Amino acid sequence: MPAKSVFDMSFASVYAALINKAERKNRTRSEVDEVTAWLTGYTQEQIAAFMTSDLSYGDFFRQAPAYNPLSERITGKICGIQVEMIEDPLMKKVRQMDKLVDELAKGRPMQKVLRR
Repeated sequence: MPAKSVFDMSFASVYAALINKAERKNRTRSEVDEVTAWLTGYTQEQIAAFMTSDLSYGDFFRQAPAYNPLSERITGKICGIQVEMIEDPLMKKVRQMDKLVDELAKGRPMQKVLRR
């Protein structure tokens, strides 16, 4: 059976993994929600509602209401890949989200994570 693309995976399953990653490092779901809202333009209520929907992770990014223009400031490596060098726009958004949660988990202050 071929591996399932991250774009086709359910938002709820991928997001739960991101939350778990942050919580293992003493960060909160609220902080992950804040980062996600900053990046995508969704409200925290919308994000919570997606946890009980069948929305795919790819569609979560494709339908983002106001993707943050400051996302271009997200640089560095995630999973050995330089985020700013990713050519596929959808994969770049997925990796930017990974990078933000990774920075949270590493203890970076929220102001810096949100590029303020």
